[in-house]
Amino acid sequence: MKKMLKKGLLIVSGLLLLFVLVFFLYVSDYYKADESAVETLNMDLKKNNAVVKDDLIIIPSKIKSDSALIFYPGGKVEATAYYPLLSKLADNGITCVLVKMPFHLAVLDPSAADRVFDTLPDIKNWFIGGHSLGGAMASKYMSEHPGKLKGLILLGAYVYGDVPSSKALTIYGTKDGVLNKEKIKDSDLQLPLTGGNHANFGNYGEQKGDQDADISREEQQEKTAEAVEEFIQ
Repeated sequence: MKKMLKKGLLIVSGLLLLFVLVFFLYVSDYYKADESAVETLNMDLKKNNAVVKDDLIIIPSKIKSDSALIFYPGGKVEATAYYPLLSKLADNGITCVLVKMPFHLAVLDPSAADRVFDTLPDIKNWFIGGHSLGGAMASKYMSEHPGKLKGLILLGAYVYGDVPSSKALTIYGTKDGVLNKEKIKDSDLQLPLTGGNHANFGNYGEQKGDQDADISREEQQEKTAEAVEEFIQ
């Protein structure tokens, strides 16, 4: 009996060890922010145009404003990759809070927004958004906390959960090879970016399964920033 128990424990321990090993191999292969995104963030940190607090990168608005966007990165994408896009929003009156997720997976911390609100007590109008898997988790958070947020912004993602169509803006590229566009409801407020793809919302290079974009990453991000600003303001 003791031998059988010992053997069973060894099997369970072996399986657990294998699971942990596979998990760490999976999460260690992620999309890293490109050099330009890292340099831009580091430069802004030196100029006090951005602040890192624990797992949050706070980008204060360059213009006095009471609106802010909490942003969840895409799955297995380094958070810094979205700094160039969000800094465009900050330049035009929207404070942004970029959340670093555990192992770069928002699904492991979908309630991360809970830690943000008290960080910026002067903000009156809170929005949440994200890219791809991050968008799905941001959508989940809003559906569970409708009273805390004014709206939802999805990049290369679709509404997940119970969120009124009038409060959600869906932006996606027509050359997106990752997003399942069939899951976007006709009633949703949506903006298809002609020639845009999935990866170019961030600065992390090409993404597996995606299509080549017909417009530059800079143009895609510029158009995205304009649409988000209009939606929020």
